[in-house]
Amino acid sequence: MTHPSTPDQPDTSLDAVMRERRRLINVAYRLLGSLAEAEDAVQETYTRWYTMSREQQDAIKTPGAWLTTVVSRICLTQLGSARARRETYVGEWIPEPLPEREDGTADPADRITLDESVSLAFLVVLEEMTPAERVAFVLHDVFCHSFAEVAEIVGRSPGACRQLAFSARRRVQAARPSGTPSARRREIVREFRRAWDAQDINALIGLLDPDARAVADGGGLAVTFLEPIEGAERIAHAWAELAGRRPQDMTFLERTVNGHPGLVAQQNGVTVTVFAFDIADDRIKNIWVVRNPEKLRPWTPA
Repeated sequence: MTHPSTPDQPDTSLDAVMRERRRLINVAYRLLGSLAEAEDAVQETYTRWYTMSREQQDAIKTPGAWLTTVVSRICLTQLGSARARRETYVGEWIPEPLPEREDGTADPADRITLDESVSLAFLVVLEEMTPAERVAFVLHDVFCHSFAEVAEIVGRSPGACRQLAFSARRRVQAARPSGTPSARRREIVREFRRAWDAQDINALIGLLDPDARAVADGGGLAVTFLEPIEGAERIAHAWAELAGRRPQDMTFLERTVNGHPGLVAQQNGVTVTVFAFDIADDRIKNIWVVRNPEKLRPWTPA
């Protein structure tokens, strides 16, 4: 049963409320860096909405704003507990990589808008922020909420939230986002794959920034290196060694990872590794290797 809106009454029908789902997923993923956790946060938000009486729902002037506020507060709480969980995490923790769905099978309501604010480079910088900084920055700079609205969510004054966002913005600017065109990034990733296949260490070194860094996330559930590998030469030798030990049934595919060119390793049709790259000045500055199978579920069709 639907409840049509009037000029004095907001539309709180099922369709109207569920139309907010995609936006809520987008907000929650950027705040948490995990699609699974984002979906849980959105589900909890809707649970809270539907446990209210009809009178309580009708009293809310802007259901979309209410839903955004609730999901943001849930994420803020989760970010605090996530820090404690990641202290016991096996190895490095990397945000969950997102595939680009091109087959049309994904529910549009569950799709993440792939822009610079979900690149792995951007999400890794967000991980370095305090929970309050992250919420203030994402809601204000990415989703254009006023500092008054952010203050209501974070529980601080608008001025304090402005300072939080400013501090977070400096972190993002210091990370120097890639200015390399997408087509050129794709070429560099392709050249890296060819050099890797050929175990050409010199070619690999030439594609890497001298201070390049490689980080892997197995979560204790998949074999990988636990400590970051730093420096072009060390990374090149490590990747050449990996090529020599690669299983014969493993195939590598060029895929889009969080909106940027990347690589995917598959065995028997199952994605076992996702490689994301941060490229600046035509050199690879960071490689993120995700092998935790729990983070790779969206990459293998059911």
